[in-house]
Amino acid sequence: MQNIENLIFDLGGVILTLDMPRAEQQFTALGVKDYNALFRSGNVSSFFKEYEVGAISDAEFLSNLRQLAGVPLSDQQLIGAWNAMLGYFPEERIALLNQLKNKYRLFLFSNTNALHLTTFRKMYADAFNGNVFDGHFEKAYYSHSLGMRKPDKESYEYIITENNLVPSKTVFIDDSILNIEGAEAAGLRGIHIKPGMSILDIGL
Repeated sequence: MQNIENLIFDLGGVILTLDMPRAEQQFTALGVKDYNALFRSGNVSSFFKEYEVGAISDAEFLSNLRQLAGVPLSDQQLIGAWNAMLGYFPEERIALLNQLKNKYRLFLFSNTNALHLTTFRKMYADAFNGNVFDGHFEKAYYSHSLGMRKPDKESYEYIITENNLVPSKTVFIDDSILNIEGAEAAGLRGIHIKPGMSILDIGL
């Protein structure tokens, strides 16, 4: 790509695979009824988003999740089912990140939460000889630590400013079109990873 100096990657669905059916299976096996209605509707958006920007604690999130599930589940049962959506890190994607580091400044920006962060960092270390996932990037930004989330324009502007990035020379890569639109509103160039695509398909 011409005139590009910086790449900002999303995590889930871009570098880390996601397995939403596995999360549904685990919650259903624990006795949760109507998983799709509960977890994929606007009804639950408030506390999920609060957790993604670090506005509530792990304990508060699990309490809300238990109430939503409508089943008296332990913290460990809830955490196991919640983390079930996290897939794995394909080796070819990690190899690509290693190559790109020689050509571009690399950053990560993920809407995530404290429980998932702990889990996928351990997954990565276990899969890649104890290495640190965040080491692939000049800086990794996680929404719950940042206090902001995609697709809010201000979140991208914060990263641009903190790292002295030229937006027109910076590409943001995400599997959500809403997040791409937010990035473009902040002046970034966007690449949408559509279903069936991976970062190996976009000619970086």
